[in-house]
Amino acid sequence: MIGLIQRVSNASVVVDGETTGAIGEGILLLLGVQRDDSSASADKLLNKVLNYRIFADEQGRMNRSLLDCGYELLVVSQFTLAADTGKGTRPGFSRAAAPELAEELYRYFLRQAALQVTTASGRFGADMKVSLTNDGPVTFWLEV
Repeated sequence: MIGLIQRVSNASVVVDGETTGAIGEGILLLLGVQRDDSSASADKLLNKVLNYRIFADEQGRMNRSLLDCGYELLVVSQFTLAADTGKGTRPGFSRAAAPELAEELYRYFLRQAALQVTTASGRFGADMKVSLTNDGPVTFWLEV
């Protein structure tokens, strides 16, 4: 499972002209599900996302997590994170999970996240328009 996290001042996702999710300060997570992923992978990535120390402490150092700060999480499914870009100029998607598994794990991830933090989301499989104000910019690639 792959997570591209961005520390944001705000972020939102729109599908067919309707805002499906929006947050203030927090993390925008672009979530990619790979074919060998499981609920255990989702749990491990969620723990990392929620506890990754990317927010400033009193000395201005990145030493506080989303949970420490009480900020929000916006999760957007993005199968292109699982792309194989090693050869040629066209990505391959053989590492990406089948849509049924990917959606199941995406929904599982959202349910588990909502138990711990205010969580918003995009819509699985939709053509989404994502807007954000990246704070920093601070962006990290997490893979479990």
